[in-house]
Amino acid sequence: MAETQTQHANAATKNTTETQPVNRIHMAEGKENVNHNGGSKIVEMDEQSSDLKIGETCLVRRTNDTWHNAEIVQTRSNEMEGGRREFYVHYKGLNRRMDEWIGTEKLNIVQEPSETKAGESAVIFDDQPDRKITRNQKRKHDEINHVQKSYAEMDPTTAALEREHEAITKVKYVDRVQIGRYEIDSWYFSPFPEDYGKQPRLWICEYCLKYMKFEKTFRRHLGECIRRQPPGREIYRKGTISVYEVDGRDHKIYCQNMCLLAKLFLDHKTLYFDVEPFLFYVLTEVDRQGAHLVGYFSKEKESPDGNNVACILTLPPFQRKGYGKFLIAFSYELSKYEGTVGSPEKPLSDLGKLSYRSYWSWVLLEILRDFKGTLSIRDLSNMTSIAQNDIITTLQSLNMVKYWKGQHVICVTPKLVEEHLKSAQYKRPRLTIDTSSLRWAPPRKANNKIVKTKK
Repeated sequence: MAETQTQHANAATKNTTETQPVNRIHMAEGKENVNHNGGSKIVEMDEQSSDLKIGETCLVRRTNDTWHNAEIVQTRSNEMEGGRREFYVHYKGLNRRMDEWIGTEKLNIVQEPSETKAGESAVIFDDQPDRKITRNQKRKHDEINHVQKSYAEMDPTTAALEREHEAITKVKYVDRVQIGRYEIDSWYFSPFPEDYGKQPRLWICEYCLKYMKFEKTFRRHLGECIRRQPPGREIYRKGTISVYEVDGRDHKIYCQNMCLLAKLFLDHKTLYFDVEPFLFYVLTEVDRQGAHLVGYFSKEKESPDGNNVACILTLPPFQRKGYGKFLIAFSYELSKYEGTVGSPEKPLSDLGKLSYRSYWSWVLLEILRDFKGTLSIRDLSNMTSIAQNDIITTLQSLNMVKYWKGQHVICVTPKLVEEHLKSAQYKRPRLTIDTSSLRWAPPRKANNKIVKTKK
């Protein structure tokens, strides 16, 4: 099927089939500008327009019924909710994934917010307001909410880059997306073009990834779209699991739309439109209706840094089902076929770090448990296609490597290996690769040899 979403300038595109209602944006100086956004009036408040000002901190009631210090970042009048007034808030000390649009019913403008130190998570338990939080409770709370480092805890270069990145992607206008049978809350800003990027909600076809502003357009498209699987070539099929290889050069619009969708759930992602140098490996669940999008990873056709993954994502409805580690394992299986070692492009998301560390640990522990004899880190790298630096950091986290006489030495006992393998964190993945179901051969290259990296 021809691509249904036409390319726009340097980006993805504008749908010309949709009727675009006119809304007015109220600017801070009191003037009105016309905007064809069909969704929300973005209100930039001045000091006299409201009791609550952008930049102020107040208490906000979260979905777990706790009150949390939050900064007001932006406001809007949501026309899709009958003109409901909403505030975009950032919870102090928490990952920006938790930022959200809320109504006035969740704000506490009577009680003064408490002072918090940089990097701390300010939470007040509603049922026991006078009880102090223990260190263990705070640690568990911070892990659940992915509390991020403060700028003071970062090196100057990283802090400067983080400030610049935050300024560009500060407000997440697209609140949720409908894709397939799932309505998914978005986590981060994504640069959908023109007025699509200011819609509180987008509808996305799970087969061709065309995005739409209106449900009626979405329903009409579902009746017209003839695609029932990703473009490209199916290279893996095992039961209901299928993987397609999609070339960014041959299916540019599809891959651009995939990147825009992925950015809603990935903070540090910069590739949106220059997709031609990349291959996309799209994971799907197959039933009678078609191949339903689960997740994907992309990789450069030629990576000077030896990366075997540029970007990786499992959509939220499919997380914690083993698909993330399946994608990771798949990327390393391709590296084995290529005869190379590889590593994911950094930085990884917090969830990505956990998934990779868990996968690396399981692979290495399985080898160390069954292997008899002497193994070097280089040997492990050649056996697994995992980069030596990733092996070293993983073994260090397991307390299985020491630095001795200028080199890293594996120090392990059978008892230590078994203790780790009993942990739920390092158990066998639910989904593993059946290589007999993989129909793929690496592209021919001039130098297709194992990449040797220094210890």
